[in-house]
Amino acid sequence: MEKLVITGGTPLKGDVVISGAKNAAVAILPATLLIDGICTINNLPNISDVKIYCEILEYMGAKIKWNSKNEITIDTRNISTTIAPYDLTHKFRASYYVLGAMLSRKGHVQVGMPGGCKLGARPIDQHIKGFEALGATVEVENGNITAKADKLIGNSIYMDVVSVGATINVMLSAVLAEGTTVIDNAAKEPHIVDVANFLNTMGADIRGAGTDIIKINGVKKLSGNATYSVVPDQIEAGTFMLAAVASKGDITIKNCISKHLDSITAKIIEVGGHIEDYGDSMRIWCDSRPSKANIKTLPYPGFPTDIQPQMGVVLSIADGTSIINESIWESRFQYTDELNKMGAKITTNGKTAIFEGIETLSSAPVYACDLRAGAALIIAGIIANGKTEIYNLEHIDRGYENIEEKFRKLGANIERVIE
Repeated sequence: MEKLVITGGTPLKGDVVISGAKNAAVAILPATLLIDGICTINNLPNISDVKIYCEILEYMGAKIKWNSKNEITIDTRNISTTIAPYDLTHKFRASYYVLGAMLSRKGHVQVGMPGGCKLGARPIDQHIKGFEALGATVEVENGNITAKADKLIGNSIYMDVVSVGATINVMLSAVLAEGTTVIDNAAKEPHIVDVANFLNTMGADIRGAGTDIIKINGVKKLSGNATYSVVPDQIEAGTFMLAAVASKGDITIKNCISKHLDSITAKIIEVGGHIEDYGDSMRIWCDSRPSKANIKTLPYPGFPTDIQPQMGVVLSIADGTSIINESIWESRFQYTDELNKMGAKITTNGKTAIFEGIETLSSAPVYACDLRAGAALIIAGIIANGKTEIYNLEHIDRGYENIEEKFRKLGANIERVIE
């Protein structure tokens, strides 16, 4: 069993380079299944979700060459099966993107039910609605999702709820469909724009990504033969920004897009942090105890649910009482039980949590219950008195590349130990 051991109490200082976006990478990789050709993807985060996705693609017949730890060349000309098996797909949520890609390219696909962090109900009804609107028949049985279509024909699709996954999956399924597809009430996250940009680079015709109406004009073929660089990870950037605030540190994050971080920046300033914005890098520092604040998570460009636990650590030591309203995932507050083990005073009721700020957290053995909770607990360990041990590292490794090394270079006393 692996664990992180952190001796807290050191302000974080220095520079950190942000990796490519996990949420973009795990959508761009299955998007390569639409290409009858070869492409190169760089700035890939070297994380377990990416490695598992490459296993799925290779199982389906893709040929992958690792040019470096952050770049691959992928040949999807000879896809040999339309089945993605459960023993791989259950390991993470984004495996469902194989559905849209293979339905579009082959007209038939079977994917084992996806897994991922247990954040409450995560239905795929909007995905299925979109596929059916394009002419597919979808069945969910025996732990598999099967979609079939003799021909996909463009249609107008209104998303009943703003869903990142459904927006991307319908976009993938419409790329090679006949005619024009319009997705209304689409999600607007940066990684949706990145997936659209990738597909357009490979020959697709997608317009309006980043707005709530996306228009996809179907094309006959994607030929590839191009290189694409994954967008920087806004969630990793936000994680280090909040680590600077919590530790009363001074961090410069490099390889970021500051516009993607506006909602996080606004809250950091509200709690007393300071920011200098250089466009593709940002300096964040804090020289006093954070002030209280109220947060409500919302789809982009609102405050991200994936940054909520990290913000919760800041509010746990803030001066005053803060409230977080979680509007996306019903079980996102599982991490508060672990923070309470470290002395925090947090009470939860459904999708609301009240943080009575204390001056200092204390060390404790804690367990990462999901990816972002794991990142939050690392920040908590860095600011706590004493030695904190964090378990369930497989969650953290799904989405953060070399996270302990990056924190160590900023001055954190952190090491990975095998028991």
